[in-house]
Amino acid sequence: MPILPIHEEILPPSDDYVLKAILTHPDAKPALMDLISAVIGRTVTDVQIRNNELPASDKDEKNERLDVNCVIDDGSQVDVEMQGSKIVSLDGGHTSFINKTVYYLTDLHSSQKSKGVRYADFVRTYQITFSAHDVFKGAEYVTEASLRTQDGTQITDQINMVIIELSKLDDVLNKSVEDMTALEMWSAFLGYAADPEKRKLINDVLERKEAISMAATVLATISKDEHERAKFMSRRKFETDMTSNILTAKSQGELDKARKIARNMKALNMPIETIAQLTELSISEIEKL
Repeated sequence: MPILPIHEEILPPSDDYVLKAILTHPDAKPALMDLISAVIGRTVTDVQIRNNELPASDKDEKNERLDVNCVIDDGSQVDVEMQGSKIVSLDGGHTSFINKTVYYLTDLHSSQKSKGVRYADFVRTYQITFSAHDVFKGAEYVTEASLRTQDGTQITDQINMVIIELSKLDDVLNKSVEDMTALEMWSAFLGYAADPEKRKLINDVLERKEAISMAATVLATISKDEHERAKFMSRRKFETDMTSNILTAKSQGELDKARKIARNMKALNMPIETIAQLTELSISEIEKL
């Protein structure tokens, strides 16, 4: 019997809550190591997940962080997140999305203890973001970025951004599983495990890649858990309702409605950065509400 039966409903790994539930599960450590290995291009032999929960006293952040913050064998810091919702700036571009990713990357890199440590001994930091929507028009599904000169020469490998657009996998899905790279198999799983029409392909991937099979086993278990499903549906409804309210406020051109929504989000202890992304109000304006 396949790990993901064709006709069973499976929660989508392309949702941030579901991805974190998979990758932080005690049985999924080999899967997390394999996923990071596939992204950074070298074999990771150990990974330690850091505490992702913020203290309840932090009024500017909600208690639950849905990224996976970890340290790998050579000391490098890695943050893995799923961007399931589409973040588009007022000009129709993706400045908000990119700025958010840069903010998380540089914030994590600068969190290293510097007292008594030489700058030369700082470890590398990776921000790995899977996106369910297009970000870079005309680009391949994987975009890697670091600090470089005008001619493309790398200045340093200290900070690294990797954005994987799961919406651009058409060519990948047309390949035979035998011809897929490890990252392509992971991307197919994360993007399409919940799609019954792609279930056979995904199960073929699971047969070939043991680490992804481990992740799929955890996913199947979570998908059958009524409590987990209820949390997923509750979050999805909340996000949908908030997005609908924001779009309505924007279409009517009523800034006060956007501010009211932002005020309600603050009352729910949602992160200021998230409120800014959803309402497109400035952080300083939100802080004054």
